[in-house]
Amino acid sequence: MGMLGGVLFDIDGVLVTSWKPVPGAAETLDYLDSKDIARAFLTNTTSKTRAQIAEALTNVGMPVHADEIVTAASLTADHLRETYPGARTVIVNNGDITVDMPGIEFVDEDAGDPDVVVVGGAGPEFTHERLSRVYDWLCRGIPVVAMHRSLMWTTGAGLRIDTGMYLAGMEKASGHRAKAVGKPAPLGFQTAAERMGVDPVDVVMVGDDLDNDVLAAQVVGMTGVLVRTGKFQQDTLDRRAKQEFGLQPNHVIASVADLPDLLRSRP
Repeated sequence: MGMLGGVLFDIDGVLVTSWKPVPGAAETLDYLDSKDIARAFLTNTTSKTRAQIAEALTNVGMPVHADEIVTAASLTADHLRETYPGARTVIVNNGDITVDMPGIEFVDEDAGDPDVVVVGGAGPEFTHERLSRVYDWLCRGIPVVAMHRSLMWTTGAGLRIDTGMYLAGMEKASGHRAKAVGKPAPLGFQTAAERMGVDPVDVVMVGDDLDNDVLAAQVVGMTGVLVRTGKFQQDTLDRRAKQEFGLQPNHVIASVADLPDLLRSRP
């Protein structure tokens, strides 16, 4: 681990689970504040706006400002404005996060074929009828933009499947591929580093998802720290360790509570 310029956190499964705090998470943020270490938050959560996420964290003892948070929705909005300016856009998502997507013209899914389709996080809105309609649009060449390709997330009641599970089947059957914007795409990590005013090589990324959080961060030069909370699965880490030439996490710790000790022990 080289110079420490800032720490980038995933949220769900790292700092909170079902919006209840992971033990020691608040103390870790306090430690960073006491050392004047920059921090930011990068999340594929699409059920809440940036302001709602900041409020939820603040309510459980982790004061956070909305402008410290980079979400898949905000990244998707940037992509849409740049790639499909003025496009009539249908969104299928669990939660209303359109306030974080200014400048996008959203239309009802029954108002004829859209110019582009945005697929957010999975939830009750992912009905057979809606997903079938998205699949039909994908087959006919209408661009589908996914906020992320996360396969699952963790709740207090266990794991829940996410958007990536559905996309994989749609893409295989249609022969078309959706554009994914959130993690593990590099853009979010780079945007978060810019927000902290830190070079990516001086950023430590803390996540519970080996591929989407940790290894993806390492690809852009960050130091990856995998926590054994949230969606962490030991067998996934074990399989990766057996791959002779596979990328490995830089560090593995029990939880975010152990991050201060890791930072203090760096060369």
